[in-house]
Amino acid sequence: MKLSKKLTAMAMVAVMALGVTACGGSEPAAEDGAKTYIIATDTTFAPFEFQNEAGEYVGIDIELLAAIAEDQGFEYELQTLGFDAAVQALEAGQADGVIAGMSITEARAEKFDFSTPYFDSGVVMGIAADNDTITSYEDLAGQKVAVKRGTEGMDFAESIKDQYGFETVVFDDSSAMCMDVVVGNSAACFEDYPVLGYGITQGNGLKMVTDKEQGSSYGFAVGKGINAELLEMFNTGLANLKENGKYQEILDTYIQE
Repeated sequence: MKLSKKLTAMAMVAVMALGVTACGGSEPAAEDGAKTYIIATDTTFAPFEFQNEAGEYVGIDIELLAAIAEDQGFEYELQTLGFDAAVQALEAGQADGVIAGMSITEARAEKFDFSTPYFDSGVVMGIAADNDTITSYEDLAGQKVAVKRGTEGMDFAESIKDQYGFETVVFDDSSAMCMDVVVGNSAACFEDYPVLGYGITQGNGLKMVTDKEQGSSYGFAVGKGINAELLEMFNTGLANLKENGKYQEILDTYIQE
């Protein structure tokens, strides 16, 4: 899928550093007095965050954050930690916010404050593209099913595995999870539909065989009762992007209906 050069350039201007660096909450104020926030994200969760051929982190979350930061005039340092590590860093106060295709759930809302939802998702089942024997959850009986740690897909699989008689195998990233299905170690995987859908268009060797299960919405998260100003700026910036069309432009870059 062709990336929007304009949006990617904007993302690279706003992002001060990519990759894992030592984290410890907000950085000291810059020379102009502006606060630099530490924002943690996942490493591979296309189309929300992933590396392009040039090794640059791009995706819906990356470009959305950059556009909101530009709209609201704040600076940030992006840390690509992996989903679990990003959430743990936020909980430990080592990051100011997380944007990583993070579903807003009741359990997480007890620990974090979330923004206005910026994407409505859902869970689907994926199997190898050449697999013609699995068409429903009933066909998973006695099989292994791959899931990604800490995701809504994992939660959904865990909630139905006893009913349908399968066991789950947990991975730390989406690529490894999908590859386990492609090579036949697992019969299927459960993943957020935009993520699996994007991967299929990029030739990941899978196909969808179930309708989307209604899922939670994605939100930007900050610590409970902490960084209210950052959360307010995110919400205001998101509203502005939806009004001026930039939000839809970012979605259309990565997701085609």
